[in-house]
Amino acid sequence: MAGAVRGSLNGKVALITGASSGIGASTARLFARLGARLALTGRNEANLRKVGKECEREGGKKPILLTGDLTIDADTERVFKGAVDGYQGQLDILVNNAGIIALGGIQKATLQQYDKIMNTNVRSMFHMTQLAVPYLIQTKGNIVNVSSINGLRAFAGVLTYSISKHAIDAFTRCVALDLADKKVRVNCVNPGVTHTELHKRAGLNEKEYEAYLKRARFTHALGRYGEPEEVADCIAFLVSDQASFITGACIPVDGGRHALCPSSLSREEGGVSAMAQQSSDV
Repeated sequence: MAGAVRGSLNGKVALITGASSGIGASTARLFARLGARLALTGRNEANLRKVGKECEREGGKKPILLTGDLTIDADTERVFKGAVDGYQGQLDILVNNAGIIALGGIQKATLQQYDKIMNTNVRSMFHMTQLAVPYLIQTKGNIVNVSSINGLRAFAGVLTYSISKHAIDAFTRCVALDLADKKVRVNCVNPGVTHTELHKRAGLNEKEYEAYLKRARFTHALGRYGEPEEVADCIAFLVSDQASFITGACIPVDGGRHALCPSSLSREEGGVSAMAQQSSDV
């Protein structure tokens, strides 16, 4: 693919966290097709190897694979060093995608849950970004953080997760201003309900998760949930030269959910109390 092709990532080096599944894996495969050289990190080694092989098939380049837990500072530093050393100090793109969700409102959430969510979703992102900034300044690169519709709106029953996503949105805007004079762009995407394993890992069983997905026909203006590839498309746009005048933006990729008023819906239709009810047994 020629460098002049719009949207091409030829010659770019991208580090993607949380790349072993979901949005991170879809982003990795798309970046591979667009010509990027990849450093991928995740906690699940088997899944990460699988995604790495898929990326190699898609783009013809073997990614650097780095397993680690980004809530551990030493792991974050080791992963980052492996990524930049593997590409002779070049880094053009950082996609901060690693994250988890936990269910429970103020009566159910614990301090332990709060600490785990904030360490995984916010602190690790802060640390990885700090490590990456000197390299991104050199390349006039850019950052995309993966947030959530929960960063733009309030929802019952997912308190600690929502706090963390509001923090990511604020982090995105502030870092965008910090780095604007260095010509480093910083944006985030805010997905709505997206078909990944995230909610099942938080404790929803198969039946509960299917019911949650079905409610998307009411809670999203387009009448459906999203696929991770659709979020990856937006990320790929934001890191490309086509988005050269966009920074500090939090972009909903949510089928219009941010524009709706969930409290007007019944509980069965996914109204304000639906997730609170879903998390009552968690």
